[in-house]
Amino acid sequence: MTEGTTSAAASAAAAAEGGDTLTRLEQEGEIAADYLEGLLDIADLDGDIDMDVEADRAAVSIISDANSRELQKLVGRDGEVLEALQELTRLAVHRETGDRSRLMLDIAGFRAKKRTELAELGAKAAVEVKSTGQPVKLDPMTPFERKVVHDAIAAAGLRSESEGEEPQRFVVVLPA
Repeated sequence: MTEGTTSAAASAAAAAEGGDTLTRLEQEGEIAADYLEGLLDIADLDGDIDMDVEADRAAVSIISDANSRELQKLVGRDGEVLEALQELTRLAVHRETGDRSRLMLDIAGFRAKKRTELAELGAKAAVEVKSTGQPVKLDPMTPFERKVVHDAIAAAGLRSESEGEEPQRFVVVLPA
């Protein structure tokens, strides 16, 4: 086999794998949506399910045009109920597929809003580190929150690390 043929075969295999990944993530979203629709029925809450694939993971959102205050019950204080529902939904997907899921759940736009706030926090910390040259330790955060901050720090051209033990794990922003 020539080098060009090997490269073409590898590209075709990667494309097939990418298609398989997309199909698998879409299946995760469908399973999660079914699970969450059942949950909404049991809780007698109105909400529409939106599914997508973002950053190599299934993303499912529960949205409502009507009274989003009702959906806030599923978010809880600082997203604690949302985190628990995400884990339960991941377990439901795991039960059906046998594979560990990295599915992200958002309810009433809570995570989208939080993502914006955390990106701003990361950008501000990066500016502080660049101006002082000293590391900055942020408050403890959930894994989702830390990931968003790490991404914002990387976008600013700096490094960051997570330190501590759950639930007191936090981000440290380091000089370049």
